[in-house]
Amino acid sequence: MKKFNIRKVLDGLTAVSSSSSSSTSAASPQSGNRENELIPESLQSEHFQLCKTVRHGFPHQPSSMAFDPVQKILAIGSENGALRLFGQAGVECYCQHESGCAVIQLQFLVNEGALVSALADDSVHLWNLRQKLPAVLHSLKFNRERITFCHLPFQSKWLYVGTQKGNIHIVNVESFTLSGYVIMWNKAIELSSKTHPGPVVHISDNPMDEGKLLIGFECGIVVLWDLKSKKADYRYSYDEAIHSVAWHHEGKQFVCSHSDGTLTTWNIRVPAKPAQIITPHGKQPKDGKKPEPCKPILKVEYKTTRAGEPFMILSGGLSFDTVSRRSCLTVMHDYQEPYAVVVLLKKDLVVIDLAQIGYPIFENPYPLSIHESPVTCCEYFANCPAEVIPALYSVGSRQKRQSFSKKEWPISGGNWGQGTLSFSEIIITGSMFTGEVGMQMDPSNSGTPQHVLYKLKTAKVFDKPRSKEERSSTEIVDEDPFAIQMLYWCPESRVLCVAGVSAHVIIYRFSKQEVTTEVVQLLEVRMQCDLNEVESPEGAGDQAPAVSPAGGASSPQSSLPQSHPSTSSNNSCDGLRDNLPCLKVRSSPLKQFPGCQVELLIQLVWVSGEPPLQITSLMLNSAYGLVAFGNGYGLAVVDYIQKTLLLNVSTAELYASTDPHFKQPRSPKKARQPSAGLCDGNDSSGTPEEKCKSPTSDVRDNSFSRSRSSSVTSIDRESREIISSFFFCDSLLKKSEPLAVPSLWVGTSLGSMLTISLTVPSTPEQRMQQPVSVSTCGPVVRLKGGILRMAQLDSSGTLLPQVYEPWYDPNAPEEERDPPRRRKPISPPSSQENQDCQYAVICSEKQAKVLALPSQSCIYEHNITETSFVLRADVVTMTAGVAIACFCANGHIMTLSLPSLRPLLDVNYLPLTDMRIARTFCFSNQGQALYLTSPTEIQRITYSQETCDNLQEMLGELFTPVETPEAPNRGFFKGLFGGGAQSLDREDLFGEVAAGRASRSLAQHIQGPGGMEGMKGAASGVVGELARARIALDERGQKLGELEERTAAMMASADSFSKQAHDGSLNHKNFFFGERSLKSVYLTTFTFEDFELMLNKKDRFEMVVVSCFVKEQFTSI
Repeated sequence: MKKFNIRKVLDGLTAVSSSSSSSTSAASPQSGNRENELIPESLQSEHFQLCKTVRHGFPHQPSSMAFDPVQKILAIGSENGALRLFGQAGVECYCQHESGCAVIQLQFLVNEGALVSALADDSVHLWNLRQKLPAVLHSLKFNRERITFCHLPFQSKWLYVGTQKGNIHIVNVESFTLSGYVIMWNKAIELSSKTHPGPVVHISDNPMDEGKLLIGFECGIVVLWDLKSKKADYRYSYDEAIHSVAWHHEGKQFVCSHSDGTLTTWNIRVPAKPAQIITPHGKQPKDGKKPEPCKPILKVEYKTTRAGEPFMILSGGLSFDTVSRRSCLTVMHDYQEPYAVVVLLKKDLVVIDLAQIGYPIFENPYPLSIHESPVTCCEYFANCPAEVIPALYSVGSRQKRQSFSKKEWPISGGNWGQGTLSFSEIIITGSMFTGEVGMQMDPSNSGTPQHVLYKLKTAKVFDKPRSKEERSSTEIVDEDPFAIQMLYWCPESRVLCVAGVSAHVIIYRFSKQEVTTEVVQLLEVRMQCDLNEVESPEGAGDQAPAVSPAGGASSPQSSLPQSHPSTSSNNSCDGLRDNLPCLKVRSSPLKQFPGCQVELLIQLVWVSGEPPLQITSLMLNSAYGLVAFGNGYGLAVVDYIQKTLLLNVSTAELYASTDPHFKQPRSPKKARQPSAGLCDGNDSSGTPEEKCKSPTSDVRDNSFSRSRSSSVTSIDRESREIISSFFFCDSLLKKSEPLAVPSLWVGTSLGSMLTISLTVPSTPEQRMQQPVSVSTCGPVVRLKGGILRMAQLDSSGTLLPQVYEPWYDPNAPEEERDPPRRRKPISPPSSQENQDCQYAVICSEKQAKVLALPSQSCIYEHNITETSFVLRADVVTMTAGVAIACFCANGHIMTLSLPSLRPLLDVNYLPLTDMRIARTFCFSNQGQALYLTSPTEIQRITYSQETCDNLQEMLGELFTPVETPEAPNRGFFKGLFGGGAQSLDREDLFGEVAAGRASRSLAQHIQGPGGMEGMKGAASGVVGELARARIALDERGQKLGELEERTAAMMASADSFSKQAHDGSLNHKNFFFGERSLKSVYLTTFTFEDFELMLNKKDRFEMVVVSCFVKEQFTSI
């Protein structure tokens, strides 16, 4: 009997279903197959891979900082568990703790290529910095006590960990295990004391005696602990809480900073009372009473100059009537001669030069501060013209008015990566409070640091009110009326177009000459559906409304369409606000420095007491000299060369009478615009019945719903149809037109693509005198979801660039000025015998389609998502071809080939949890993308396989082999690292033989993910053959580590061998080392047999012993 195969039946049903759907979605399946044969595609799925590259900007919510004075590397920890490492300009790295908890303290293993981080979840982590992507080697999670402070002496493997209970535990950073040596709080303080001293807030060893440990408790008690005798030598008490403690370099004095703004200086042998009590910023009363309390001094450093004068640096302590920021301090100094102070502020990093008069600051090479206010929009341009960056840099460098230190930036560690990219990149961001626009050169992997090229404040165009009482009643946002809504920039012509939240558009031209504008050119536009033009849907029939006449004589100060006649007064007969802009234009002359200079200001005005809607779409074309913008009412096209309004129509008026589903809009009920318009795309004013009804609402596909979360939404205005996108191009609009003509493609929030024909005078002289004519051509195609992006391909499937006008300086002298000339793209072949020679690419929130022009037949269609929606879509150029890149609200990043729309990449990368990501995510050419991951940080990613393969070469190296300087008798390293006259063998005190093992329930050891992977990465760096030999041995050590319990019986033999090896090391100093000269942080487990094997292979032993740590039984060899 023949078996029945259900799988074949299902496959057959699937094939029938797919063929049926393709026949309905495409105009001609046969033509689609023919096009696929005629247009070969080279892009394949193996050309795509998604990975993060670099992160720029200032760390969000910084919480801790550390500095390696030998490697010259700065580390900053954040409240969200992020770790940023900075070296010289162009060398920076981003890491993230898995727990996401705040980093409370950082400690470098100086010149060892390692970093210890302590987190708020009571965990301690050891980071390996010898690889290009640092990783955690070991972690230790405390279970019963909260970590409050950590201290790691110079060239020591023992880390002191203070807790909230007042105890101090000691961790071996080689194995990340706890020592049995514990300093209990009840033994440290007076036995007669009946109160708990509070958490440990400070730990440090005496600079002249490593056996003396200074412990500070929050309550104001300081204890000098003798490590050998395990008892307190002296106890110092003050009645104010302690924030920090600092030693004098001679080890005879220390200073404490307190919560009342005082500094107390103590002699270590005089614990009865402080040697000095001062309040640096307190007002000293004349009667000798105690000064008024001030704000806490959070950090203090106690240093001495070469001349012997004391040098104190403190943070905080101002009087309560003085406004100040909370900040952290660290001091970099050389031989007790402080030369710089690093100040970590909430939103900035400042380095102050202490060696020059006036204490100037160093010029920061990192673009840490993107803007002074939150970023509201972002655009990313890859492969810009080569001359653009030097031009922006030349004018941007003049904006730096502050005098900086003449010395080089002191944080200069690390090396640049070897790999580079051949193209330049520019990031343009818009901010909130002052409408600032910033242009940055992205270093991306070009071997040069990221640099802020130019900044522009759009608020200078307006009269800024001095107080809230002086604010105009016509403003449509409650806060930040100058905030940037969206940007458009043409790199070739250097024309910048900015749209603000107050319904205004500003056009800037780039000039190298300084000019003074007496009057800002202003164009006022009325965009609103008039009530007297609206009829009921039943009476509309198939008649289309008349389109507003274009052209006509218009004054630059008040250019209005003839269908909306201007009133002579600012108030209508009903006493309502009318013809009033939202912001008052600057009345005084505007001095414009070289750079972007105002060409034209366009403002939407109030109409019959109703405010204008915010702008939702914007685009400019320098070749045509036109700018188009739209909102919830309709669109407007402005000629910014002749300063006239060409077209002002509602969305409904764009539909020609050929649309059988056309209906007249109902009267909308408008409302005041909320300031939250920057945060999402909702227009929640009124009910759906009160809004404009979509002309296609009766035939919309019911298979998808536009109901979404209130915090996560795309361009969604319920039933009102919004202009969502534009595209200027030379296209074949009609079959009767043999040649491509200038046109404007319009996309709406309900998925309609419509076209507008443009007639632009051909010569520059005619362009200045003759008007541009505009005519609507009706809808072309409809997709699910709002239209996000449109593009144009030629007959071979190559992306056609937009036409543009090459840059010329409009303010240059006549003899130097180049006449404006329009750049024409490669002309498409003329359409003959109904042959299609162009392709239109349209991408919406749900679908993507490719149309053949001029036949307007759909040859390819792809449903991008059914359960989510696309937030950002761009047509990008890759090395091997052209593709559509999409970012969806569910976190997926996808790419589709063109023109066949084959899925090439689909990765679940980043779920949308913040509207900041939706506003700022953008793709660019060559597989690059970025978004704002926090209010101050830009995260760059790549979806190019080629970039991912070369990423290791492009990244810089944090660790470079540097010889540790010898500590002088009295100087820098003695004061900074705790080196002194009396050394201490901490192994004899804290080792397992002397102190025993700690309780296993106290802390849990966790092996980090950066073990062997990190060592293999380091082997490819500068350590070379030495690192490779170490890795080979460490791999064997990891395998032998699994047998650690079985080798416990060999501990006695191992200890004996260790002592013999230590004696032998005195005669072989060139090959062996002890605790004070450790050179590596890589962790390994060895047994007795391993060392016997290595001793028999003397040729490899020299290389092994200088690059590895071993466990307790082999501390000295």
